[in-house]
Parts: sequence; structure tokens; C-alpha cells
Amino acid sequence: MGAGSDGEGAASHPIDGTALLKTAALASVPADRLPALLACVQADLAPRLDEYRRRYERIEAAPDRETFLVEPDHWEAIGRRLDLADRERDAVARAHETAVERWGSTTGRRGEFETALEIRSAVVIGVDASGE
Repeated sequence: MGAGSDGEGAASHPIDGTALLKTAALASVPADRLPALLACVQADLAPRLDEYRRRYERIEAAPDRETFLVEPDHWEAIGRRLDLADRERDAVARAHETAVERWGSTTGRRGEFETALEIRSAVVIGVDASGE
């Protein structure tokens, strides 16, 4: 999965274009608002990467992102911390889950991840090329 870009070459969020388009089609927020929301969330999550590594089950470690399964209400806490409206929070959470489902499809693990997402949520955190 490629990361979103801020137009200057730097990754602004780890959600690929296809997952972004699918989420935008289903989200209750304007499609042009979604990349900015994802970038805001990425800016909040990136400094917490070590905490996620210690606390949550990591289901993917790629050169540009790491993916974790978290408790179902995890996005509520992120939404409160970032002062996101409910629809914004739900759209961002959906984008992260859609990214995990897409990755599962490409690796033959979609069913496994869909089952996991019935009881947990997903968080995808972009990392730089050095893995930090």
C-alpha cells in the first residue's frame, strides 16, 4: 500500500489511494476533507509508535507503515484527543480498517482480518523509510 502524499513528496498518512477512495465513497464527510483528517491523525499517532508496539498486537510491519489491532473504543479516545466530530472519527477509523482489509486481500488473510475487525479496531501508523 502506498501512502498518501501532501504534494511535497512526504507521506502525510499511510492509507493507500484505493482504500481512501472506498472510504470517501462511504464516509459521511466530504471526500476532499478525508486526506487532511488522515494527516492530522498520522501526526498524532507517529510519535506514539513505540507505545503501540509495546501495547498492541502488530499484524503488519512494512517499510512505510505498521498496523495494529486495538480495542473497539480506541478511535473514540483518538477522536476526543484530536477534537474530531463523530463523523470525522468514524471516517478515519473506516479508512484504517479498509486499509487492513485491502492488505489482507493481497496477502490471502482477508478473512482472518475481517474476523479480527468484528471485535477489534485497526490502527495504521506510517513510518519513515528507516522504520522510525
